[in-house]
Amino acid sequence: MLFKFPTASQAREDEVTPRELFLSRRSLIAGGAAAMALGSLPVWSGSALAGPFQAATTIKPADPKFDPTTPMKSATTYNNFYEFGTGKSDPAENAGTLKTRPWEIAIGGEVGKPMTIGIEDLLKFPMEERVYRLRCVEGWSMVVPWVGFPLAELLKRVEPTGNAKYVAFQTLNDPKQMPGLRSWVLDWPYTEGLRLDEAMHPLTMLAVGMYGEVLPNQNGAPIRLVVPWKYGFKSIKSIVKISLVKDQPATAWNKSQPREYGFYSNVNPDVDHPRWSQATERRVGEFSRRKTLPFNGYGEEVASLYAGMDLKANY
Repeated sequence: MLFKFPTASQAREDEVTPRELFLSRRSLIAGGAAAMALGSLPVWSGSALAGPFQAATTIKPADPKFDPTTPMKSATTYNNFYEFGTGKSDPAENAGTLKTRPWEIAIGGEVGKPMTIGIEDLLKFPMEERVYRLRCVEGWSMVVPWVGFPLAELLKRVEPTGNAKYVAFQTLNDPKQMPGLRSWVLDWPYTEGLRLDEAMHPLTMLAVGMYGEVLPNQNGAPIRLVVPWKYGFKSIKSIVKISLVKDQPATAWNKSQPREYGFYSNVNPDVDHPRWSQATERRVGEFSRRKTLPFNGYGEEVASLYAGMDLKANY
């Protein structure tokens, strides 16, 4: 059974940044073997799918005026993945060195059934396509159709104990494959974390594809986190380890600049970054700026997670 979002937070079909501008040929070659195993998948979608993911359902917002579209011709291969360089084009240029097979995720900590699971078994989860907004803390945004499954479905299998309060994630840490690791930009490996209820929320997903194709290396292949109401750096890429823990875990950007990058990092137009306003954003491919939506437009679904919290103190 598919989870259907309230229409107020859905992105329109024609908002989708064009997939051909996201994909690099080298990344597709590296991930091509996985496509053969995926077959026809149940999805909900804002766009027609091709390749290994085939659309079964299309859901569009009731209000056609909601969230004006991003011109397809304006989209670029503009993204952050510091393990392959700090420039916006560096990931697409350098991520061909990433080897996505074999690949395993070790899951442990405060769980009843710790496991190590390979990408082949992860690809057996029922897949869905979700068209989500992506808002970067730097003030730019885009709309992406991700293909994957709810993180909760994986976490249920390891049976979190009553001591599990948070979920910690870790990215691959291999300088031979990731040239950016030779720099001192961050304290490697890249780490991120969520509260357990955030991780179990139906909107939180693990993505293995985008635009109907296998996830490109530069976008976090072979599997990444997507948390659409938080700034993009929370959606950790190329995951190799998930730990359920009692205490709030340390995260890469929070360790680097705690005053600038809080643990929660919910999209909040009322809480500025110390060096720039978060009240507006620039959709990639557009020249003018638009107002930033609280929780990136997903407040109806997730605001209750933070009832009673001071979102300025818990930024």
